[in-house]
Amino acid sequence: MELRGKLKYSAATLEGMDIILSVNAADLEGLKDKDLRITLKQYRQGRSKNANAYFYALVGKLADVLNVSKAYVHNLMLRKYGQIETIDDRPVWVILPETEETALKVDEDDSIHLRPTSEIKEGKDHRMYRTYLLLKGSHQFDTKEMSILIDGIIAECKAAGINTLPTTEIEAMKQMWGVEIE
Repeated sequence: MELRGKLKYSAATLEGMDIILSVNAADLEGLKDKDLRITLKQYRQGRSKNANAYFYALVGKLADVLNVSKAYVHNLMLRKYGQIETIDDRPVWVILPETEETALKVDEDDSIHLRPTSEIKEGKDHRMYRTYLLLKGSHQFDTKEMSILIDGIIAECKAAGINTLPTTEIEAMKQMWGVEIE
């Protein structure tokens, strides 16, 4: 939901309200009485460091069993169970040359995460190009998104014969993270 409005109160007045502003308090004074675009989004708690640690431990175990790199498994899990990066609620697309070298680079890159699509088109230079979706890195996930990712890698690990924490311990971790157990 997007609103238009003006800031009429100081940061001190807002402290007691259930409003989270992603603005430094010092910056608020400069915004007073100016037209503002205010976007309301559902608050989600950030994922915990132990959730991230558990995910990466499972990534390492799965990479060892599959005899592939951790970066490859990480990208594979983000493609299957991750979230698409958006700007203004629209997916971010990347178009890259359709080559084996590009595919290998995308699979092994640990700084940017891309999901290939089936869209391949010829460019003006007569070379073929594939469209990729930009994915959020797991460090950006909230607790719900992280829970989906961990459930996914747990399923993959179990299918590969890798022991994971018992279901009761995983549920306890999720409750600690503030995730509703279905």
